[in-house]
Amino acid sequence: MPPKKKGKGNSKKDKSKKSTPEKDDGLAEKYRRSALDVAVLKEHLALRTSITRQATAVRDDLKSQIKDLEQVLSQERSDMKDITADLNRQYKSMETDLQTKVNRLEVSVDLLETQLAECQVKLKSEREQQEKTEAEKDAIISDLQSKLDSMERECERILHGCLDSLLSHLAETRMQWEEQSTVTHQEVKDTLRDFGINPLHL
Repeated sequence: MPPKKKGKGNSKKDKSKKSTPEKDDGLAEKYRRSALDVAVLKEHLALRTSITRQATAVRDDLKSQIKDLEQVLSQERSDMKDITADLNRQYKSMETDLQTKVNRLEVSVDLLETQLAECQVKLKSEREQQEKTEAEKDAIISDLQSKLDSMERECERILHGCLDSLLSHLAETRMQWEEQSTVTHQEVKDTLRDFGINPLHL
């Protein structure tokens, strides 16, 4: 009876596949947890993908900015190099000019110091000569003043003597002239009378 055998076999299999409610609940929980883990992983994966994309975009933007900045920096370095070279050239030119001026001034200072020393020596010599001349002049003036005073006294003495003698001589001459004039006047009167002329009518 094959059907009966078949039935027996199925019953064994059914017994082996038969599950308990606890076992079903465990499987459902595992499935639920697995599904939740998958969903969480998918969210994490999506988030990481988004973050990766954003990071990539930020990285590319930063690379572009860095490239631009490097170009700007390179240009600024080139400009700075040119400016530095120009400043160095100007500095060397100014330094050369300044050194030339300093050398000229040093030569001028040396020349002026030499001239000043010569002038000081000459001034000292002239001052000493002037003091000597002044002393000699003062001595001569003093001697001349003394002689002048002596001559003045002598002249006064001589002058007084001459004046006294002149006055005395004048007095004598006046007396003689008056006497002679009186005689002459009388003679003229007598002569006029001899000619018949009255002197009073003249």
